[in-house]
Amino acid sequence: MISPRVLLSLLFALSPSLLLAENWPQWRGPRLDGTSQDTGFPISTEGNVTWRAELPGSGHASPIVWQDRIFIVAAVAETEQRVLVCLERASGRLLWQSNVVKAPIESIHRLNSQASSTPATDGQSIFTAFLDNTPTDATRKANEGREIPKGEVPKGTVIISAHDFSGKQLWQVRPGLFSSKHGFCSSPVVFEDKVIVNCDHDGDGYIVALAKTDGKELWRIERPNHTRSYCVPLIRDIGGRTQMVLSGTMCVTSYDPRTGKLLWIIDGPTEQFVASLVFSDQTGLLYMTGGFPEHHLLAIKPDGSGNVTNTHIVWRTNKGVSYVPSPIIEGGHFLIVSDSGIGHCFDAKTGDILWEERLREHHASLTSAEGHVYFINDTGTLRTVKPGKTYETLAESELGEKVFASPALSEGQIFIRGDKSLICLGKRSAKTAAR
Repeated sequence: MISPRVLLSLLFALSPSLLLAENWPQWRGPRLDGTSQDTGFPISTEGNVTWRAELPGSGHASPIVWQDRIFIVAAVAETEQRVLVCLERASGRLLWQSNVVKAPIESIHRLNSQASSTPATDGQSIFTAFLDNTPTDATRKANEGREIPKGEVPKGTVIISAHDFSGKQLWQVRPGLFSSKHGFCSSPVVFEDKVIVNCDHDGDGYIVALAKTDGKELWRIERPNHTRSYCVPLIRDIGGRTQMVLSGTMCVTSYDPRTGKLLWIIDGPTEQFVASLVFSDQTGLLYMTGGFPEHHLLAIKPDGSGNVTNTHIVWRTNKGVSYVPSPIIEGGHFLIVSDSGIGHCFDAKTGDILWEERLREHHASLTSAEGHVYFINDTGTLRTVKPGKTYETLAESELGEKVFASPALSEGQIFIRGDKSLICLGKRSAKTAAR
């Protein structure tokens, strides 16, 4: 008699598409880089809107997907609640809504929200990050005895929470203070037994790793330069070691995500960053874009140690740089769109510009599947582009809502958060749905 484990292995061997079925469990998906290996995705909204579900409150956080459920966060200004919402994948029906924290609505940049941190899940718990600016002993002590300079805001407290799949809170911790006049946006990421959160801010910035089971602190990185940035780290096996790479607070850094040990650092090239890095298996290079006040795009060799500012930058340019939207690698191409809406396609190896195209203002990050790259601008225009030597649009259609959140891709479906609702495009693939 064949054992269930052997039978399952045989099924996977006979049906390779089963191996490609992917959840979208955190910011920018399973690889933290905006790519999906699933198939069957639509390229436009025409005839492909499966459902549209109204959302409570507001927010710019992306949805995440785990099998039959979708999770998303929102801020409800009327009640001062920050909530975690669970929707049924098949219909968009609300399954439950859990109040995570109640706190005064903090001041933000006009392009930010009070719910901009994308949640993360390991399939058992959902992890969220918000700012609680309710005065506490710690925040009072941090602000006492001095006049708050013009343009600075009083410090709040970062609050990280875990909920189970029924919406019950498992734990909640406050790893430290946070201050930025632009508001809060620090998406947690899951790595092995850890939840990792970057908290660069206008103060003593830090990155913290918490135990998934109970929120206990496992390590802490004291960040240099004390400058606000909002980058979600990229964690990847690169050059024979596991690296956690991010830009922010006037530098680009790589750490060991298991210990928090610094591996290498590049000074600058500017002060503030938002977009995540991406990595190309084809070129073996990392790509960084940012930021403010100067604009830089770097291709970086990731095999160094110590300070590699003068040795490991392969190419750089100040053309086509984005501040907020994260870029994408598709084949040998590096694609990016600036906040003002100028899209560029680079040869990832050389940095040569292959094309540029005006696409209107963008803040959603780029995603890709099946060799196609999805651009969604602020007014809700979805463009599906085929990377190449010339600009080629496969489809252009309208979502009917403003969009600032990055989409989630899973099993042939695209989930897009508009300013009022969550939109599901496409049908769930029968092949990839049979896990």
